[in-house]
Amino acid sequence: MVDRREMVGICRQRLGEIIARSGDSRAAFARRIGIDRSTLAQILSATDDRLPRAETLAAIAADQQISVDWLLGLSQGGPLATAIMPQPLEIEPGANSPADQRLTRWHAEAAGYKVRYVPSSLPDLLKTDELIRYEYRDFAGPIPESRIEAASARLATQRRPESDMEVCSPRQTVESFARGEGIWRDFDIAARRRQLVRMIALVDELYPTFRWFLYDGLLRYAAPMTIFGPKRAAVYVGDLYLVLNSTEHIRALAARFDDLIRHAVAQPPDVVKWLGGLSRELASSRRRAKSRSGMVHGAR
Repeated sequence: MVDRREMVGICRQRLGEIIARSGDSRAAFARRIGIDRSTLAQILSATDDRLPRAETLAAIAADQQISVDWLLGLSQGGPLATAIMPQPLEIEPGANSPADQRLTRWHAEAAGYKVRYVPSSLPDLLKTDELIRYEYRDFAGPIPESRIEAASARLATQRRPESDMEVCSPRQTVESFARGEGIWRDFDIAARRRQLVRMIALVDELYPTFRWFLYDGLLRYAAPMTIFGPKRAAVYVGDLYLVLNSTEHIRALAARFDDLIRHAVAQPPDVVKWLGGLSRELASSRRRAKSRSGMVHGAR
């Protein structure tokens, strides 16, 4: 058992180690966990024999991915680096499984935090049902329908006022979709235009809690990933997720994401207009194709 005075000393020592490891100043760390700098100074003072308030301990534990028990010296997890997260990296197979509830659970656990998202193609919650069925048309069983349900659930979550999501995509990915290039070459032009119209409507509706940034894929690259606030980050690698749980790894990916935002060529308020331009180009292409088809038919 740890007596109260010893517990205060252990808490002070471990909190000091956490702050030093984070690289933040005391003022910045206090802001991160929602307390005054003076309050943090009192907690760290060798002359103060009071434990932090329960809500302060909980905020520190949530932000730094540690347990309150470890912070108070009630558990001995070894050195700080291993005590914070005994499994900093996990490999999760079956990313395409129709029974995969991990993304839904991870989103739920990140409620109230900012979610950062680099999609592998278009953002799932903006896709039409027909696009999802097209993308998963070669998968057996209920996978397409399960993906539609997951996208609908994610959209419903995003419509809640407390949701906060930032998305970064290469503008070339969206342009390739509009033109029917690459994996979308067999996706009907009318269906592509319906998808663009849906994206325009949803991006406009969900802003500002949903913010889509477009960067130049010739200048920047990012693997598909989702950063669930301070909880975890999942990098999508085909049928696998590389799940990063350590604060250090999550912050590194978040910094990479922020770099994409800084170099975005289209900011969220401009994306609706930009998508509208693609939609008009697609409509013009469709009219020209119909006109050529009519001329060929008439010539026959």
